[in-house]
Amino acid sequence: MRMRKKKNLPQRMEKASGVLIKTPEELCGKWRETFPGYEALHVELGCGKGSFTSGTAAAIPNAFLVAVEKVPDAMIMAMEKAVAAELTNVRFIDMDAAKINEIFADGELDRIYINFCDPWPGKKHAKRRLTAPGFLELYKKALKPGGEIHFKTDNRPLFEYSLEQFTECGWQLSEVTGNLHENGPVGIMTDYEAKFHSEGVPINRCVAKKAEEA
Repeated sequence: MRMRKKKNLPQRMEKASGVLIKTPEELCGKWRETFPGYEALHVELGCGKGSFTSGTAAAIPNAFLVAVEKVPDAMIMAMEKAVAAELTNVRFIDMDAAKINEIFADGELDRIYINFCDPWPGKKHAKRRLTAPGFLELYKKALKPGGEIHFKTDNRPLFEYSLEQFTECGWQLSEVTGNLHENGPVGIMTDYEAKFHSEGVPINRCVAKKAEEA
């Protein structure tokens, strides 16, 4: 679904600019010293309207969360949620996920969240999926040994494809489920997830762990 353009976007972005990082490449390798006092550094790729972002930041106050979103008209709503909740452990970046290694040094991240990304159906566009081998190599560089990807999607073909890619690329899978909320809501939901759950759409989820280095 295409996000409706916000006529007053510049004004809203300026008002919420306290949680926006405009030059994230300058923080590459320096995130922990720039934002000290946190036990972990997490990244969400594609935060959308930000319900998961704010919910997760509030639930894990000892982790610093960086939310990446390339659609400003969606990100502004996420930013406003974080500001309204007075969260101090979350920042936002207007960026494509493919540039993750430009803003995070090797082994700098503890966890990456990928929620309900574009499935890019068809073999022609497979390399654009956020769980394609090319992207998994980017994540592997940015994550520390033992770092994790937490992945959720409503798209079963994408989930099956992703499980296969994780395995072939050497990631250790756990918490694999094809119906996360079967026995009631589990964890923090995204806006899409809450909608899908209300419609009875099963949610697929897994955790993929980067191998520990010797």
